[in-house]
Amino acid sequence: MAEVEGMSPAAGEVDAGAGGLRVGILGGGQLGRMLGLAGIPLGMRFRFLEPAPDPPAGAVGEVVAGAYDDLAALERLARGVDLVTYEFENVPAAATEWLVEHGVPVFPPPAALAVAQDRLAEKTTFRSLGIPTPDFRTVDSLEDLHAGVAALGVPAVLKTRCMGYDGKGQVVIRDRAGVETAWQELGARRRLQGGEAGPAELLLEAFVPFRRELSIVAARGRDGSLAFYPLVENVHRGGILVRTTAPAAEVDGDLEALAQGYIRALLQHLDYVGVLALELFQVEAGLLANEIAPRVHNTGHWTQDGAVTSQFENHLRAVAGWPLGSAAVTRPTVMLNLLGSAPPPETLLAEGAVHLHLYDKAPRPGRKIGHLNLCGEDPASAWALAGRIEAQLGG
Repeated sequence: MAEVEGMSPAAGEVDAGAGGLRVGILGGGQLGRMLGLAGIPLGMRFRFLEPAPDPPAGAVGEVVAGAYDDLAALERLARGVDLVTYEFENVPAAATEWLVEHGVPVFPPPAALAVAQDRLAEKTTFRSLGIPTPDFRTVDSLEDLHAGVAALGVPAVLKTRCMGYDGKGQVVIRDRAGVETAWQELGARRRLQGGEAGPAELLLEAFVPFRRELSIVAARGRDGSLAFYPLVENVHRGGILVRTTAPAAEVDGDLEALAQGYIRALLQHLDYVGVLALELFQVEAGLLANEIAPRVHNTGHWTQDGAVTSQFENHLRAVAGWPLGSAAVTRPTVMLNLLGSAPPPETLLAEGAVHLHLYDKAPRPGRKIGHLNLCGEDPASAWALAGRIEAQLGG
């Protein structure tokens, strides 16, 4: 059991000797909830640190209410657990480092989290491993932005280096007239250092005329063992994932091997433990890396109903040091995100091959409140089912 100096189980807590691996999770959103749902049958118990009230993960474990950088809350999370993982890459890397310094194993390692949190570090890591990316320039000032646009042309995408996800923190510059507007939207977020404006810490990326968006999810165990899920095809609207098709159509062995080679290099370089997702653009020359997510990922949700072992179970197996499960596909699956609101469950479940996963989140425009996994005996039947359900959803 991991020990934190000066900590012991609090009154009313179940002692670690009561049996079952105790897992602390930074973040209590839907990913934490699904990790709990996957781990409870394995005998695991969960405690979550989450700043938001009434989080989805509250249904599957104890919740410690507090900020991720609140040391008292971190102590409470760590007390009596065997290890800590995270379901959200925007938790402060310093919080994970503090846990490690106090004797708590953290997986994936804090260094991997730090790389994923900074798009510049991420892109630099990709290129150092021979993984191609879209061309990019760092932007710390309006002058940098003008120079970047001159070098890369338009359209181009201006992104914050940190704290961006689901389309947040980025602006497409479609013509040179849009440079000033993009700067006002993102450049105004400059950090204040010593009372003076600091660098904007943005990244300008060349716009990629890609054929389609793909991703690959893989797990790496503590012993270095690997499990690769197949390439899947993703469709985004407004920066938010709406559909994943698994496996992706028209993927030959060479393309699959290329993607596996890229993610294998990352897993080994980062000495990674857990599930990692790599988002990719398919272009004429092959694959370009977009970004990584050091956690279970929306494009892997299909594995709950379409693979031998779900990404959630494999993540937990990996961080626990247990053998990884098979990542083989059992049924072609289309995953549809439920955004904003959803029809009644009985309407969605009228067809037997529909698997509904709700997150216990209040409806709100654009918010992910659940997803559907639509399975078929073959890709055509899965696609046909998805088309019928999308018509119900108005998609």
